[in-house]
Amino acid sequence: DSELLITGSADQTAKLWNVRTGGQLYSFNFGSPVRWVDFSLGDSELLITTDPFFQFPSSIHVKKMSKDPSEQSGESVLTIKGPQGRINRAVWGPLNKTIISAGEDAVIRIWDSETGKLLKESDKESGHKKTITSLSKSADSSHFLTGSLDKSAKLWDTRSLTLIKTYVTERPVNAVALSPLLDHVVLGGGQDASAVTTTDHRAGKFEAKFFDKILQEEMGGVKGHFGPINALAFNPDGKSFSSGGEDGYVRLHHFDPDYFSIKI
Repeated sequence: DSELLITGSADQTAKLWNVRTGGQLYSFNFGSPVRWVDFSLGDSELLITTDPFFQFPSSIHVKKMSKDPSEQSGESVLTIKGPQGRINRAVWGPLNKTIISAGEDAVIRIWDSETGKLLKESDKESGHKKTITSLSKSADSSHFLTGSLDKSAKLWDTRSLTLIKTYVTERPVNAVALSPLLDHVVLGGGQDASAVTTTDHRAGKFEAKFFDKILQEEMGGVKGHFGPINALAFNPDGKSFSSGGEDGYVRLHHFDPDYFSIKI
């Protein structure tokens, strides 16, 4: 219902906010930087990932949400530890029964959200070869998209963790999003300016690239940013999308009527 917002920060906190008033409702405190946050379906639970830091390993924390913010507790109902390196993304699986995580070790893992037991890991052969930077679920949670520094994005079946499609680009992928309206995926990224001089002349370009989800063909790109793209999101109606870049801008893009009838 867009009443609440959860944010995570390198100041070692995750904060719960009232969207309407901008007031802070609760602060969850950790011993290491917070990397990612996600509301469960129905907003009854929160999922928060923290980075490895001194003696703390990378962890996934599950918190129960209280109906009354004044009664909110900071206690975790489940803490999952295990993956090496940062956990860059962790999201709820279908009906909140599982948690899907991915990060620096390039492995996607599915966990039981009740027990914390590891249920599945992505196949090393078909999986990503470098750090997974981003993860985006489809509207019905049946499949999800991952982006990686290995210059590809991959589409996976949520239940079986079977690889469905791979989208290859010529730059590291920092952000991915799935259209809720059409069979389109959008990838964003680019190389930092410091690395561009030593790489392919196209590597520094910072467009958002659109691919046909089924055919895996590139359909086009949207220019605008002059730094790597780090965040992408579609409007829930699928008629516009936003991108956030290293250049300090968030750009809101509305699609032309032609976009809805593109044929490959």
